[in-house]
Amino acid sequence: MLAKIIDWSGRNRFLVLLATLFILATGVFAVLRTPIDALPDLSDVQVIVYTEYPGQAPQVVEDQVTYPLTTAMLSVPKSKVVRGFSFFGASFVYIIFEDGTDIYWARSRVLEYLNFAAGRMPKGITPQIGPDATGVGWVYQYALIAKDKTLAELRTIQDWYLRYQLAKAHGVAEVASIGGFVQTYQVTVDPVKLRAYGIPLMKVAQVIRDSNRDVGGRVVEMAETEYMVRGKGYLRGREDIERLVVKADKGTPVLIRDIARVELAPDERRGLTELNGEGEVVAGIAMARYGQNALEVIHNLKDKIAEIGPGLPEGVTVQTVYDRSELIHRAIETLKGTLIEESIIVALVCVVFLLHVRSALVAILMLPVGVLMAFIAMRLLGMNSNLMSLGGIAIAIGAMIDAAIVMIENAHKHLERLPEGHSTAERFEAMLAACKEVGPALFFSLLIITVSFLPVFTLEGQEGRLFSPLAYTKTFSMAGAAILSVTLVPVLMLLFIRGKIMPEAKNPVNRVLIWVYRPIIAAVMRWKKLTIVLAVIVLAVSVYPASRLGSEFMPTLNEGTLLYMPASLPGMSITKAAELMQTQDKIIKSFPEVESVFGKAGRANTATDPAPTEMFETVINLKPQSEWRPGMTTDKLISELDKALQFPGVANAWTMPIKARTDMLSTGIRTPIGIKVFGKDLDEMEKLAKEIEAVVKAVPGTTSAFAERITGGFYLNIEPDREQLARYGLAVGELQDVIGSALGGEMVTTTVEGRERFGVTVRYPRELRSDPQQIASQVLVPTMGGAMVPLGQLAKVSVAKGTPGIRTENALLSAYIFVDIRDRDIGGYVADAKKAVAEQIKFPPGYYVTWSGQFEFMERAIEKMKVVIPITLLTIFLLLYLNFRRITETLIVMLSVPFALVGGVWLMWLLGYNLSVAVAVGFIALAGVAAETGVVMLIYLDHAWEAVKSTCRTAGRAPNVGDLYAAVMEGAVERVRPKMMTVVAIMAGLLPIMWGTGTGSEVMSRIAAPMVGGMISSTVLTLAVIPAIYALVKQWRLDRGQES
Repeated sequence: MLAKIIDWSGRNRFLVLLATLFILATGVFAVLRTPIDALPDLSDVQVIVYTEYPGQAPQVVEDQVTYPLTTAMLSVPKSKVVRGFSFFGASFVYIIFEDGTDIYWARSRVLEYLNFAAGRMPKGITPQIGPDATGVGWVYQYALIAKDKTLAELRTIQDWYLRYQLAKAHGVAEVASIGGFVQTYQVTVDPVKLRAYGIPLMKVAQVIRDSNRDVGGRVVEMAETEYMVRGKGYLRGREDIERLVVKADKGTPVLIRDIARVELAPDERRGLTELNGEGEVVAGIAMARYGQNALEVIHNLKDKIAEIGPGLPEGVTVQTVYDRSELIHRAIETLKGTLIEESIIVALVCVVFLLHVRSALVAILMLPVGVLMAFIAMRLLGMNSNLMSLGGIAIAIGAMIDAAIVMIENAHKHLERLPEGHSTAERFEAMLAACKEVGPALFFSLLIITVSFLPVFTLEGQEGRLFSPLAYTKTFSMAGAAILSVTLVPVLMLLFIRGKIMPEAKNPVNRVLIWVYRPIIAAVMRWKKLTIVLAVIVLAVSVYPASRLGSEFMPTLNEGTLLYMPASLPGMSITKAAELMQTQDKIIKSFPEVESVFGKAGRANTATDPAPTEMFETVINLKPQSEWRPGMTTDKLISELDKALQFPGVANAWTMPIKARTDMLSTGIRTPIGIKVFGKDLDEMEKLAKEIEAVVKAVPGTTSAFAERITGGFYLNIEPDREQLARYGLAVGELQDVIGSALGGEMVTTTVEGRERFGVTVRYPRELRSDPQQIASQVLVPTMGGAMVPLGQLAKVSVAKGTPGIRTENALLSAYIFVDIRDRDIGGYVADAKKAVAEQIKFPPGYYVTWSGQFEFMERAIEKMKVVIPITLLTIFLLLYLNFRRITETLIVMLSVPFALVGGVWLMWLLGYNLSVAVAVGFIALAGVAAETGVVMLIYLDHAWEAVKSTCRTAGRAPNVGDLYAAVMEGAVERVRPKMMTVVAIMAGLLPIMWGTGTGSEVMSRIAAPMVGGMISSTVLTLAVIPAIYALVKQWRLDRGQES
């Protein structure tokens, strides 16, 4: 079948070249149109339900909003986990879905279930669904800078002008505001005057609410013209509010200004931002929509900013504080450079080994066609170009031209045998014969490499999303190469291999190889069994480095931007947070490697940011490494920063922006390891969490362990005295209304001023609500008879401790302990920590602990690999059997796989790499490549043995052991060039990846290292051990008369 395809291609060259031209054109189009990102989107499919419940304590929010919502969401189809967060005034419910769920299907399901739950919400509270952004959608952040504008004015510009314009940029899901002050009209009433006039507080709120509306009165026709009637009653500013009549006493009106002070003042805030330690700024966060091209979204945003820039007030500028496009460009540049380097090196290998430039052109021209075929497949599957998908092509480059190299080399051999004055037709037939001789076996060997990578497709979760693009493109590239090896390569060979070809015997490279290799193979043939025993000993010794390798889930990808996330004790006021953050930012900015520092405390105005005030996220943009101090590395910089930022009561954690968002989303944990305590009572859980924190801190390798203080918030409790209420004929609800409005200052209406909207709140003066005694004596509650009773007579006012925020997972209360480690592998560390916790801590009934973070993914990946790797080996075995149709040959090649691992393990150990999913991917790729080199060796040994047997048959005698040895020497030594070419081409293709230092090199070098090490050991095996085993097997068959 394959021989027929090769024959057809050789005889229909024009059609093959035309098809190639089509592939080139489509490929170039695909390259230009493929979206670009730095990394595949690692976040889970998530839908957020966000509910605002202004002024309410976390426990109230949990009981009335979050708990009813989480229980309703538990049964949403395909949902994996439901996380609830109850903060002061806001509830977040995150529903994380299984892999592969369509986000819009998930959103519609959540909406469906939200309808059930909406009926159980408190009056006037409506849950809303968050934006359709991905978990790592924060692609661009900016700050508004102006010398002569207040933070309140800048926030107004951001909220009512800039935000809406930027949200219109293509691919943007939402633009959230944070920082500065939102302005509101505050009506501060004087309780003494209220008592004198006998006006209840609720009456003031009601008057303002009723006095703020426009109405329409249809049309009036006058003098053949229609006039539209409108009653203009909107409040247009402070004066309008002040002039409202609350009550008329004997014909004398009592206006709001008589009983209250009206001012435009900043509202309470739950988040702030700071830039470079110079002071607070107003900022915006742009989120990319799910599945959008991040680079395009950022460009669209920048274009939009440039477009609306002239419309901003004078002196106001937009400064970028986080921009992912730089990372994307850096990552793609690194890989582009690597691909070009590889192609040049591989081309040089061909030229050096063949010493015939036109022959080398066959392999060189085939490469781009194969790569473009991979791009076409990527485009059809809707994948984007990122570190991983391009990395798959980079890893495949060396192996892609294997078939071409062996076929060219074989054609050279056939052409050498032709008589001096041969015709063009004879030359043509000789070359086709050469292709047909090795083509089918090579097609199978490329197929083996392709198939050996299939296990990577079975990875799931975060590691699956990271490596499946790499697996796809590696598979596409190898499949493309396999197809081209039986179609395009024969055609190019017929076109290019012309002129004088240097005989193999004269080729200096070949002569050196044979000179080195002949004595080795002679020794091997003399001591066959000893050779095999030595190989087994080497395999056994490799257990030592293998046992010393640490384990981690994924090597950290250096994003070029750091994220500093210190955790402090709850209950911190926003003013203190601003002060502490400015101090931290100032220290960070003083480092010469730091370009800019953008700090965020608390949460932005978006459903995607469930952060309490005490949670800081500081983005540190670094200068290019060329401008760093000599000898400075990212790790060194982090430890220096860490030393400089030691504040009492603050636990430091260092990560990177994309990584932090992905980790927090998938496990809720923002450090590599997290411990979750589940139970039913927050006090008991906090006690357990603190005990675990103390135990974990003592485990070697811990840099910080921090148990969230889940009961560290401070409360002012007002407990109604029901007997007293009954005496005055008051309901509990009336008392609560006064507390809500007098102390809480609920918003009563919104003013409409052109494009801008400002809220109006009514509350008591600050001095009357600043301590429990004042609240008890000065806040008045109106009774049925019109009398005013102080709050202290109707309720007990006391200070207490409680929860600053409540977290639930699948409707169970949870407490988190964040653990950061350095200089240790995750796997070993968790084993030690688990043992320490089990030995030292006793859990009461109904309480338990789970380990989470990156460790969770690692466990899952290991379980998967245990099943998948044996299946790969079986598949390779099956393909080899289909090729050789003999079990002995198949087993000989299969033996090369464990020996290939030897080199990989040793090189990993020497480089100090940990075992991780990236390394496992490298080893999986190695298995296929190692099997392929074994196949090439066996092809030549078989050819030589068959040739010797036919010579013996012609001479009319049976082949003997001497003939066998001669055949092995011929097959191994004389054909050393193609074998070395394939190995050197693969290794040359991998070395630039292994030595790369650019963005993304951390992950790529972990994949390349085991492959390079394995190629070295598998080459030694292929060249020495396989001939020995082959000779032993054939000798055994000869003795039994099975070979003739």
